[in-house]
Amino acid sequence: MRFDDKRPALDSRQQAVKEKSTDAPLLEVSHLHGRYGQVQVINGISLSVHTGELVALVGGNGAGKTTLLHTLSGLHPPSAGTIRFAGNDITHWPAHRIVTAGICQVPEGRQVFAPLSVEDNLRLGAYRQHHDANWVRKEMERVYHLFPILQERCQQLAGTLSGGQQQMLAIGRALLGRPRLLLLDEPSMGLAPLLVDEIFRVIVELNAEGVTILLVEQNARAALAIAGRGYILETGRIVKTAPAADLLADDDVRRAYLGY
Repeated sequence: MRFDDKRPALDSRQQAVKEKSTDAPLLEVSHLHGRYGQVQVINGISLSVHTGELVALVGGNGAGKTTLLHTLSGLHPPSAGTIRFAGNDITHWPAHRIVTAGICQVPEGRQVFAPLSVEDNLRLGAYRQHHDANWVRKEMERVYHLFPILQERCQQLAGTLSGGQQQMLAIGRALLGRPRLLLLDEPSMGLAPLLVDEIFRVIVELNAEGVTILLVEQNARAALAIAGRGYILETGRIVKTAPAADLLADDDVRRAYLGY
């Protein structure tokens, strides 16, 4: 399955998002700034994600995408601005509290625990849910249903998996955190086209099941093809936002990010 073109099934999701656009956003970022030392990396970013949406944030290397996700996850402190999640100001919450609230990130480069087995990696994702053994068991079965190869290799060391299998494991580990909002950082990076198709198929499936997703990608064509809305990030600033289908048809976006 290729994601070069938006599929008709996504239109109904876009319509549903439009119908509930008056609801308060699940995530609302306002005038967010962040820096590393004296270097300003994100500059006044404002964006929102509503419950049930799949929103794409696309931009090139150095645009500030990963820094933004680290800031949303409590891994990097903002220098100004606010982050609200489910009605709460979480701007200065520590990372562990943000995870408990329901924001789970799949990091760039997978970052699985290489010396541990596939199963142990998944169980670590559920460390805050360990008191609910039945839920953990069912969610692990769900992950194995999404990614059958992980069940086949459940006792294999994570570091010996292929890049695509590690990406599947990283997504599964995040799902065991019981996310209300799933942050995906460059899930297609370094993967062969067929594996990219498989990962994006699962992202669509998760969103159809009700998982709210903020997808950060350099692969603008693939990301916008499955998203309902999109933001374009350049040098730490949002320069354009629109329904994803409109961004795919935008001449400036096509020249800068789609290569035609």
